[in-house]
Amino acid sequence: MLPKPLIKANRLVPPQFLRVTKQYLPHLARLCLISTFLEDGIRMWFQWNEQRDYIEATWSCGYFLATCFVLLNLLGQLGGCVLVLSRNFVQYACFGLFGIIALQTVAYSILWDLKFLMRNLALGGGLLLLLAESRSEGKSMFAGVPSMGESSPKQYMQLGGRVLLVLMFMTLLHFDSSFFSQPAALVYECIFTI
Repeated sequence: MLPKPLIKANRLVPPQFLRVTKQYLPHLARLCLISTFLEDGIRMWFQWNEQRDYIEATWSCGYFLATCFVLLNLLGQLGGCVLVLSRNFVQYACFGLFGIIALQTVAYSILWDLKFLMRNLALGGGLLLLLAESRSEGKSMFAGVPSMGESSPKQYMQLGGRVLLVLMFMTLLHFDSSFFSQPAALVYECIFTI
């Protein structure tokens, strides 16, 4: 059993930590929710030719349209990330990023690949959390964490966002015939769902 002074000291650490980091945590939460878009936009910048050539070869749309598609993806993702992180026009940025998700789902034929489709739905869940958080700026300290006593469309958006984010973790399940892997994967999913 721990001594009482140690327990008392441990109770004081979380409030002190929150007091010090309170101004940084909302930005960190937003960065985590849009990190995939940021990474994809930066990757498009560095793999410009490969992305353009892939779209041109896959859709036989020509050099100009393939370039326009990659440029739209690049500017849409990086621009949306900048707007979300700066807290300017967050709703428009989220809708733009939803459009990028839909565009990529069709352009890269992700619709028929269950794993990538679930990841795209999880990205939509993260955007729903950002959208819900932007509706009541200043009321919540973290993006996607509910406030007590609230019953509004914001809460339903948060619920939908959380459920869709769970889909990301469901893609980690591996369906193989090993006896021990299934219970371990089930426990893993339960932990992340909670």
